[in-house]
This record gives sequence, structure tokens and C-alpha cells, in this order.
Amino acid sequence: MVKIYQFDSCPFCRKVREAAKGMGLLLGKDYELVEASRGTPGRDEVLQIGGKGQVPFLVDGEVNMYESDDIIRYLQAKFKTR
Repeated sequence: MVKIYQFDSCPFCRKVREAAKGMGLLLGKDYELVEASRGTPGRDEVLQIGGKGQVPFLVDGEVNMYESDDIIRYLQAKFKTR
């Protein structure tokens, strides 16, 4: 399952959440949201995995990426059959 590290008040995170919903992806089935606001274990994971505390941050197996537009393009390609 794709993990998307994010927090609610982040406009770039909202952009990714809305795109995933618009693609018909199912939260809990296709992807999970991980709370990654400052001071959370999720933010610590982002730093550990990616090296910087930027969100949104996607993890899908060996694929790790920042940048909302890149994440949206990745989701569109991965779930293109929908």
C-alpha cells in the first residue's frame, strides 16, 4: 500500500489528497495517510527515509518522493486502470 506522509493544514498535502480522491483511490485500500506534522513520529520517519522534513512525501516500496505534482503523476501512472 502507498503511504503518503502529510498533515491536514498543508496546501500541497491537500492537493495530493484531493487528487487521490478524484482518481477514485480508496483510503485504507490503495493508500494510507500518515500524520507528519512537526513533532510527530511520522515526521521523524520522513526525515529518516527521505532526509528532509518536507511533506507531502510518498513511500511505495523502493519508491520515495517529495513534491505534490510528482506524487500525483506517480499515482496516476500506478493506478491508471481506474
